[in-house]
Amino acid sequence: MHCQPHSGHQVYIWLKNVQTCLLCDEQTDSDIALCTQCESDLPWLIDQCDRCALPMSMTDLTCMQCLRHSPAFDEVIVPWRYDFPIDALVTRFKHQGRWPLGRLLADLLARTLQHRFDEDLTPPDVLVPVPLASKRLRQRGYNQAAMLANWLGSQLRLPVDERLIKRTKETPAQQGLNAKARKRNLRDAFTLATPSKVIDQHIALIDDVLTTGSTADALANLLKRAGAKKVDVYCLARTPKPGD
Repeated sequence: MHCQPHSGHQVYIWLKNVQTCLLCDEQTDSDIALCTQCESDLPWLIDQCDRCALPMSMTDLTCMQCLRHSPAFDEVIVPWRYDFPIDALVTRFKHQGRWPLGRLLADLLARTLQHRFDEDLTPPDVLVPVPLASKRLRQRGYNQAAMLANWLGSQLRLPVDERLIKRTKETPAQQGLNAKARKRNLRDAFTLATPSKVIDQHIALIDDVLTTGSTADALANLLKRAGAKKVDVYCLARTPKPGD
């Protein structure tokens, strides 16, 4: 089983030295392993649904799915479309244990969030990672959402609660399922360890990629029923609508 790294380990030190861009191999002109040109060329998500952040052709619109069924979460903050090279970086972090790539993406997400906090976004009371099923956690050795949450918490000086939500039901992987199947798959899959801790709290759910929003919607429903006053979603990337 992999050991999930914590702050202070070697995986972090290389980010503080002179960097070579992970995408073009040129020396960077910043304090992260990504040069300014490659950073600007990332698939930044600009026009999106104002509820679920689905990529759209214009801004300040609501997608048809959210109009038919308003999600339980309040807002999604996500910097990128799930497109190259973000998709490759996320996959290598999530499935191949390339933790420095995850740390790089977390640092960039933290910058996005801090910019929004400085403008108009209210910081949450706590960051809560989407839990991983026990079997999948044993197989992978780490929960990428928990790693992202802890890196974000350190950067933004926000508390993290990895144990608030428990995944009590082993379910098949969500990948490859349509929206209806994902919702059925998640029925009764989560529970709160301490429901009283969420009363009147502003909670931000942390995950790597938002696909249909089914998991985030199920967790937000659970938290809202327990008394949470607001539930936001912070993630690295948003997939487009199938076929777009």
